[in-house]
Amino acid sequence: MKFIAIQSNIKEVVSTIERAINENINLPILKNTLIKAENNSVTFTGTNLEIGTMCHISGKVLEEGSITVPINLLSNLISNIKSDRLNFETKNDVLEVKTDNYSATIQGLPVEDFPPLPTIKNPENYLEIKAVFLKEAIEQVAVAAQTTDIRPELNSIFFDFSLENLKLAATDGFRLAEKSIPTNAFTAKNLEPFKMLVPLKTCYEILRITKDEEIIFISRDENQVLFKTERVELISRLIEGNFPQYSQLIPKKLITEIVVDTTELWNGIKLAAVFGQKNGEVEIKIHTNKKAIEIAARDQAVGENTYILPAKIKGETMEVVFNWRYLSDPLKIIKTEEVTLGFQEEANPAIIRPASDGSYFYIVRPIVRS
Repeated sequence: MKFIAIQSNIKEVVSTIERAINENINLPILKNTLIKAENNSVTFTGTNLEIGTMCHISGKVLEEGSITVPINLLSNLISNIKSDRLNFETKNDVLEVKTDNYSATIQGLPVEDFPPLPTIKNPENYLEIKAVFLKEAIEQVAVAAQTTDIRPELNSIFFDFSLENLKLAATDGFRLAEKSIPTNAFTAKNLEPFKMLVPLKTCYEILRITKDEEIIFISRDENQVLFKTERVELISRLIEGNFPQYSQLIPKKLITEIVVDTTELWNGIKLAAVFGQKNGEVEIKIHTNKKAIEIAARDQAVGENTYILPAKIKGETMEVVFNWRYLSDPLKIIKTEEVTLGFQEEANPAIIRPASDGSYFYIVRPIVRS
């Protein structure tokens, strides 16, 4: 193998592969990246046996071939080389990296030892979507996902595709988020309606390695899913199991509804929570005869505070206690100026929605004090 490539391009793909590989992997070959040069294109591949990532860059290929080398060593080397143009050449299982005034050799491992990435059975059946829409949906629902492996189906994002729309949802048992992507935002080719559970780690990788302006092609079969752009490909196993049936959790009848400034509410919760760090609680007090709500928190050993926030109020007077982190999480990713909070009876979940966007909602359980 022999090729010439631009340092910045190599640095970008090596960084992408490096972060995709689990540092705790024991198999030496999995700490390597597979480099393959052919048809004036160079592909870098990494895998941890759960997620596989392939990155493509253009290069001047003088001799086709392949090799695997330690990704960490290669990353450190490329990051510190200042030359724009890099020359790569293999001799047996050794990779030689050269510039005009520098050369290095890296001992590799046989290509035959590198595990092949799984393939999708019917790649011609796919969903085509702009990365910016998919990434926004992932960001908005991931805040509600469980981040431990106790229940794998909760440590995932639920994809529900129908001919009408694509829904993404996530829950940790205490809160739930759903984002709907309308049909005019994606194109489906030869696809029947499907449901799948994509690991949360995979979804975070999509956020990291794709660019907003790119088009993502999504293909799947019974066991895995492929997310592909012109630059990168990410293939991941799917999680077995069933996502909770959550339609009955969506509030149907609200007794109180308020509309507030999104940023002001977020700031108010953070400020009140200074006194709620120990128990994690903030209290929302709603008075129908006023044009404001109160956000309060207290700690008997430290003190208490109250933040008054202008609001449009409709419904009954009530006081509800929440985990302040759960209440503030969706406010970080809601982009509308105002947000709507809907309340049921005191012990039932509340719903948070962008005031001018019906495609997203976030449900959170209150804390019931004894």
